[in-house]
Amino acid sequence: MAKKSLKHQNITSVAIVHIVLVLLSALFLIPLIWMISTSFKTEVQASAFPPVWIPDPVESINYKKAWEYGKEQLNGQAPMLIYLRNSIIIAILTVTGTVISNAIVAYSFARLKWPGRDLAFAITLATMMVPFPVIMVPLFGLFKDFGWVGTFRPLWIPAWFAGAFNIFLLRQFYRTIPFELSEAAKIDGCTEWGIFHQVILPLAKPALAVVALFSFMGTWNDFLGPLLYLQDQKAYTLAIGLQAFRSQAGGAPIHLQMAASTMMVAPIIILFFFTQKQFIQGIATSGLKG
Repeated sequence: MAKKSLKHQNITSVAIVHIVLVLLSALFLIPLIWMISTSFKTEVQASAFPPVWIPDPVESINYKKAWEYGKEQLNGQAPMLIYLRNSIIIAILTVTGTVISNAIVAYSFARLKWPGRDLAFAITLATMMVPFPVIMVPLFGLFKDFGWVGTFRPLWIPAWFAGAFNIFLLRQFYRTIPFELSEAAKIDGCTEWGIFHQVILPLAKPALAVVALFSFMGTWNDFLGPLLYLQDQKAYTLAIGLQAFRSQAGGAPIHLQMAASTMMVAPIIILFFFTQKQFIQGIATSGLKG
């Protein structure tokens, strides 16, 4: 009887936890649901009070209007298409640089022995404590001297020099990989680069996927960087382009703003659904061991 009672209590506890999680998930989904719902409303419904949750009629043409809104200011080119193209270019360059540079630097900290390694790693982690506003002005001056202001370079070139958080994440994952694998590869005549490329990287795919996903999300949603360095509207990314979209022609209607915002958020949602398994696996095995 005691065992049955304990089992019943465990089932009840699990059920309560699941109910709480579902309710919290629904709470966090409300803004997203509202945004998507408003993107299909008429202008009158979008500003109605009390709020209308289910649009009637469904105005799917809002997405076409949002896509083409402000074409006259860009010589007939769809602004959203330009912003999307710019965001994709910067995201690809940033993600590529982030994965490559952090994978190499983290391997050095995790698997190689060299004088001052632990001190260098501690200093690297200490840079995480420096807020971006502290270095914002010096960085802007540096990039201005390079002649990069007004181009994409300040937004993606720094990603090719690794970052403390991603280094830490990958280092902790690398340390969970048995060193015996590296030793066996050395006995077979494999060089250090060969061990990294042929042994470590294939096993580190979940962690690398997490780094790539974080990098993509950060780049896609970055507002401050483009705001600082981009000057021509044709170079705007989606994040800063939405702000320009709001102010065009005295301000875009709210239902068109929601349609544009939905188009910006959609790639992130789709990407997470396709990569959630790798994302959860990478988080579960990175930074918690070693």
